[in-house]
Amino acid sequence: MELIQQSADLSAYLAADEAVDHEHPLVRETAARLRGHASDAHDYARSAFEFVRDAIPHSADAGDDRVTWRASDVLRQRTGICYAKAHALVALLRVESIPAAFCYQNLGGIHGLVALRPPGRAGWSRVDPRGNKPGVDAQFSLDVEQLAFPVRPESNEVDYPELYAAPHPVVLAALKAAPDREHLLAHLPTAL
Repeated sequence: MELIQQSADLSAYLAADEAVDHEHPLVRETAARLRGHASDAHDYARSAFEFVRDAIPHSADAGDDRVTWRASDVLRQRTGICYAKAHALVALLRVESIPAAFCYQNLGGIHGLVALRPPGRAGWSRVDPRGNKPGVDAQFSLDVEQLAFPVRPESNEVDYPELYAAPHPVVLAALKAAPDREHLLAHLPTAL
């Protein structure tokens, strides 16, 4: 699948916004800690991915009723669904000047992913920081995707090729409107 930038301007994929608050001290502190163990941008991107995937449990897997949507809140509360975890990973990548985008799959409901374009790479690579569990084995790879959920076309599942500079409005609206995880899961977007 050819990924399509929503914005031709690559700097849009480095910007901060209300969900990707990479200027927040906690985002910067977390990035600095991860950067301290990384040898280069690729190694940093892998570390950021693994940190969000492994150190921040998916709230449905953990039974956590809190709903987070701002990257700094995801890092502080250490919980979030796929969308929120994507916001955290995008913030951690962008704070280190690695272009990062939001992308989505329709698996009967909308699932959030991240695409990144590390220095020295001409194209984008998608990764899924959702979090692993039995039957889910998402890995960091810039060459061969290993996402949490490969789409099943026979079930009318779809990979959307668009790379969004900001979280999709329907996703952000669902997160902001949810008082708890139960409400959020009952009102997850089913289309973009």
